[in-house]
Amino acid sequence: MTAVTAPLDERFEQARTHERAGRLAEAERLLRDILAQAPEAAEPLHLLGVVSFRQQRPVEAAALIERAIARGANLALCHRNLCEIYRALGRLDEAVAAGEQAVALAPQDPDALMNLAIVRYERLELDAVLDGTARGIALKPDHADLLFKRGETLLLRGDFAAGLELYEWRYRINGVAPLMPPTAAPAWDGAPMADRPLLLITDQGFGDAIQFARYIPWALARCPDIVIACSRELQPLLSQIPGPRGLYDRWETVPNYGAFCPLSGLPRLMGTRLETIPSPGAYLRAEPARRAAWAARLADLLPRGYRRIGIAWGGRPTHANDRNRSTKLASFAALAQLPKTALVSLQKAPRQAEIAQYFGAAPLLNLGPELADFDDTMAVLDSLDLLISVDTSIVHLAGAMGRPAWVLLPYAPDWRWLLGRDDSPWYPSLRLFRQPAPRRWDLLLQEVVAALS
Repeated sequence: MTAVTAPLDERFEQARTHERAGRLAEAERLLRDILAQAPEAAEPLHLLGVVSFRQQRPVEAAALIERAIARGANLALCHRNLCEIYRALGRLDEAVAAGEQAVALAPQDPDALMNLAIVRYERLELDAVLDGTARGIALKPDHADLLFKRGETLLLRGDFAAGLELYEWRYRINGVAPLMPPTAAPAWDGAPMADRPLLLITDQGFGDAIQFARYIPWALARCPDIVIACSRELQPLLSQIPGPRGLYDRWETVPNYGAFCPLSGLPRLMGTRLETIPSPGAYLRAEPARRAAWAARLADLLPRGYRRIGIAWGGRPTHANDRNRSTKLASFAALAQLPKTALVSLQKAPRQAEIAQYFGAAPLLNLGPELADFDDTMAVLDSLDLLISVDTSIVHLAGAMGRPAWVLLPYAPDWRWLLGRDDSPWYPSLRLFRQPAPRRWDLLLQEVVAALS
């Protein structure tokens, strides 16, 4: 290991301070200055790898930390970080090896067990995930990431009793935004509350809000005065559910309330089990006038007698699992060869740009830029024969409308899609297609095309 001189030591500490505070550009500048003078300094190489990874440069990050290991950096920490970097790169075998090495070098480090558990989850090695999270929780009983990952794993297996309890740790994970501004009101415990308003909060993504909106009638039976805090985009959807007094998209306009609950917390309070998931049928509908307008527009734009298939290949890019759940339009190439088929893109920005590279035989109508809101999307869905989409909000929308949709799932899916089944207890109109191996969209789409043919 090349020694770092005293002035460089001081600059390295400054770089570390910048990295911890999220000032990544400043940290990178200092680290590159250090490495210009001491190219083989192990700890600066390692930290620059961490900074590169946080700046979405995983290939560079892996190479830097591999060099740091060769120069004698903190091996346990390096292997722990490499585990996560290799996972991001899809190099899951190497990620497991790095994770196991980190645990062997630092068996008392719960974060090393956490990183390894995440990789094991992506490989659907769920017994190993439960074993690793149990070991980590024994070391640190309030480790929110470990508790949440264990909860997700139990939910994926259908153990809602234990899984929903641990799912409550999601707001204590480092870096997760707070649910709401500070409040003196208590969290709702599910007991009847007729004398004070209850505030429900759409706390996760659009798809989660659509999925868990089915619990609002259950909450209304216990708290007849309900107000909902939600984004403006969700208001046309949630306004279709009768009962709540109002929908608010700014915290300062929310009226006084006696207790609060995130929408995603209602399944636990209801005591939901796999066999008791509320199935209200179609609980969202397109606006008739807008549905008629879009039906006329599609009739003008699409060939007569063609099967109409809506497609979406990517979710929100900032989603924590986007690299696994999203793909590229090129993955849908086999669909474009089907006879008498017209594709209708419902993909929103920024992935719409991929349409410029589309050269399939099937006509492709790009509606993404014209879909102003969920009302437009629902109206279009009513004029399609089928939706084929990755796991994003649009499949929840189709399911809540009772519209047919085929959902393309990664090898290790989100917990709500469970394991080993092609149907969903949440949405009877959905059909699930699962990757047979991690990130093998090609094999998954082959199965979809075979089913269509």
